[in-house]
Amino acid sequence: MSMAKIKKGDRVIVLTGKDKGREGEVVKALPKEGKVVVSGVNMISRHTKPSQADPEGGIKQREAAIDVSNVAIKDPKTGKAARVGFEVRDGKKVRVLKGSGEVLNG
Repeated sequence: MSMAKIKKGDRVIVLTGKDKGREGEVVKALPKEGKVVVSGVNMISRHTKPSQADPEGGIKQREAAIDVSNVAIKDPKTGKAARVGFEVRDGKKVRVLKGSGEVLNG
């Protein structure tokens, strides 16, 4: 099983597109599609019909998936976007920030 560079719970910065510069937490990772859903980023309007579960219906705002190549991990120390690599430390494969060499949890 291969490890993902970006996982659920990571703080990320959007690098390109209409939300460039915005940051948020990864709510959901979709590794098969190569996408992630980031809280408050790439919002779309969904027109929903009234149903029994939602009698109001109307226009709902929600996050759409964004390509994983368009986001980068936020370095906790510098607050800037950082690249992620993998290293084996103490016999375990871990995610490491390229700039600072800091180990990411998970």
